[in-house]
Amino acid sequence: MKLAYLRKIRIVVSLLFLLLIAIVFLDITNILPSSLISSITFLQFIPSVLKFSNLLVPTSIGFIIVLVLTLLFGRVYCSSICPLGTLQDLSSYSAKKINKKKKFSYTKEYSWLRYAALAIVLISILFGNLFLVNLLDPYSNTGRIFAQLFNPLLTLLNNLSAFTLEKFNIYLIYPIEIKAFYLISALFPLIFLTIVLYLSYKRGRLYCNTICPVGTLLGLISKFTIFKLKIDKASCEGCGVCARVCKAECIEKSTKEIDFSRCVACYNCLDVCPSDSINYQLLNLNNIQPGSDDSRRKFISRSSVFFIGLTTSALSQIKIIPKKESKIAEKKNSSVSPPGSKTIEHFNNNCTACHLCITACPTKVLQPSITEYGIFNIFQPFMDYKTSYCNYDCVACSEVCPTSAIFPVTGAQKKNVQIGKAIFVKENCIVETENTACGACSEHCPTKAVMMVDYKGNLKIPEVTNKYCVGCGACEHACPTKPYKAIYVDGNLVHQTAEKKPTEKLDQKIDYKEEFPF
Repeated sequence: MKLAYLRKIRIVVSLLFLLLIAIVFLDITNILPSSLISSITFLQFIPSVLKFSNLLVPTSIGFIIVLVLTLLFGRVYCSSICPLGTLQDLSSYSAKKINKKKKFSYTKEYSWLRYAALAIVLISILFGNLFLVNLLDPYSNTGRIFAQLFNPLLTLLNNLSAFTLEKFNIYLIYPIEIKAFYLISALFPLIFLTIVLYLSYKRGRLYCNTICPVGTLLGLISKFTIFKLKIDKASCEGCGVCARVCKAECIEKSTKEIDFSRCVACYNCLDVCPSDSINYQLLNLNNIQPGSDDSRRKFISRSSVFFIGLTTSALSQIKIIPKKESKIAEKKNSSVSPPGSKTIEHFNNNCTACHLCITACPTKVLQPSITEYGIFNIFQPFMDYKTSYCNYDCVACSEVCPTSAIFPVTGAQKKNVQIGKAIFVKENCIVETENTACGACSEHCPTKAVMMVDYKGNLKIPEVTNKYCVGCGACEHACPTKPYKAIYVDGNLVHQTAEKKPTEKLDQKIDYKEEFPF
């Protein structure tokens, strides 16, 4: 039975999944609906597992579908659904185009490395830490590659195009601001991408069959797959063409055997076999063999931050330039996790740092952490109020999170979620230090938890009522003092409920006949 068409189907499907993931992370205009984004990430294995463990809803069973497909046909997730796998295939394809004589050859399994890596990852999960998952998960790494490398580059190209067209009075493209770019956050995805592409250029799917925890887990399940690719030894001519195109390096020419636990179902072998000796065969059940805490000081300077945007800031701040530097350092006991994450512990235990919420955030207040949650939770998003602030009505991050590290919340619910409390430091405020009127923090507070009260003479100074504060960071972002803010948000380890400020009523009685005699 000729099955060469499976390779063509696999190529189309894998490119489609990669394109959809790319669109999600490169949506610089934030026009994609959250329902579409959730549908695109539905089948990504680790995010689906985490989401299912938190919500137990039908929309989180993508990993079950993947497991069923693996039990039926092997590692089709690795060949068609995993975006990192497709990036590796593109690298291998480039190698073949550059070197026409490039061939793969069978290599023995690095079983000690594969299973040791998987065991360490599983042990870390049992202890409630996703550090290794964040570093090794193929989907999350792809997300960081697109979000931290390609997304800023696309935005820059967009802005350059808009600037150029504007010179000719053409306004088809509008510029988009890049709020911040942290070099250290882009460095790991760049190094990871370089290593993985180099390995795939030289050795095909070596990463998938050595370090990738998803690949190893699905490989173990593949030992019990019902339909397996096998070589018909009677009809096989022993030409070895199949082994030379096998990106998993799992076809042994001399024994005419396929190590199906490493086979990534690329179907290259089906396409080249001259005798059609490789086919899916039903598993013979009789032959199954038994298987073998956070630092408060950043250790890396944020001086790598630079701004590329060509537009003005989305939050119009009062143009006040302090003459003196503030002296009192901010004493944050905790960083701020996104609304809907409920607790920082829940967020850290379920976030794989895929950065989908970062790309979906319209104000870009979500930025990759370095030591904000501790080094073992590196790259997980935190609310960076130096960069921006959280829109009072926005729930984009909760709608797109594929793991339910951020639970879905409605706009009405979000307005009562207190993710942190504002702390006012009078000694840093320019009203105190420079006898200058300001009020930027109060002006931008959506709940009026920050109000200006009488101070000295005609001056007014901020006063914070934390029971009304939701921790959105608008006050901190608007505060002009440097290097330390006069008002900042200290994160809540457990999110609380803010009270709604009562509407003030005017007690003054108006005599309409007297005031309006006409």
